[in-house]
Amino acid sequence: MIQSMTGYGKAVVTYGDKKISVEIKSLNSKSLDLSTRIAPLYREREMEIRHKLAAVLQRGKVDFSIWTEATGGADATPVNRELLKNYYRQLSDISAELGIGTPQDWLATLLRMPDVLARTEQETLGEAEWQAVSGAVDEALERLVEFRAQEGAALERKFTEKIDNIAALLAAIEPYETQRVEKIRSRIIDGLNSIPEVEYDKNRLEQELIYYIEKLDISEEKQRLANHLKYFRETMADGHGQGKKLGFIAQEMGREINTTGSKSNNAEMQNIVVRMKDELEQIKEQVLNVL
Repeated sequence: MIQSMTGYGKAVVTYGDKKISVEIKSLNSKSLDLSTRIAPLYREREMEIRHKLAAVLQRGKVDFSIWTEATGGADATPVNRELLKNYYRQLSDISAELGIGTPQDWLATLLRMPDVLARTEQETLGEAEWQAVSGAVDEALERLVEFRAQEGAALERKFTEKIDNIAALLAAIEPYETQRVEKIRSRIIDGLNSIPEVEYDKNRLEQELIYYIEKLDISEEKQRLANHLKYFRETMADGHGQGKKLGFIAQEMGREINTTGSKSNNAEMQNIVVRMKDELEQIKEQVLNVL
């Protein structure tokens, strides 16, 4: 079954006092266009994450995000006591030296000084935490692939409907094609007979008619179009990863339909060709979403 490039997947895992969220969004694109927003602690694993995404997603405009949130059990940000005391001594010395008053609310002033409330310890990524994050990435990918498969199933039903419609329209051309040849022959002969003073070689006329009618013959175009319709169905059945091939087949179908229209020389046939083009255009629009 084919897959769409449109998809969404999200997974959430709790590790220690953190809730870690992974989100992946995907839209159609000619190649893999991957953008990432990764929490600072996990950036050292960015290349590993990118390789994992590329192996599964293959194509599409992909937005990937990892972020963390503190849970209720998280510790409060500690006060850097030594730094606060240092600021107090410096400000007191400056106040005495310059003869200016000291702050009325020392605590509020000192807590606004740089790094007094900043965490000074360097957080490191342990293997156990990374395994939890990696599992969340796998889960989000799995959900996105499921989403793509559901969208792909809907596309396949749509394509099958449109291919069936084109096949039915192709069959509807045949009666008009047979009538068209006789109409052309009769119109030319009637035109010649309406000019009594004109003499013509009937054998030569027959040869010219055959040549003219052969130029308007669409048997080959009909056969090639029927083959393309069959090939489109077979390619869909091959599964995902066939988006570009389906696009090429749709282009070839359009070529045969256009040639049929240019050769038709018949109002009813041209109307059918217009309807075939409409069905094909809907295929072309949606095939851009196929992986």
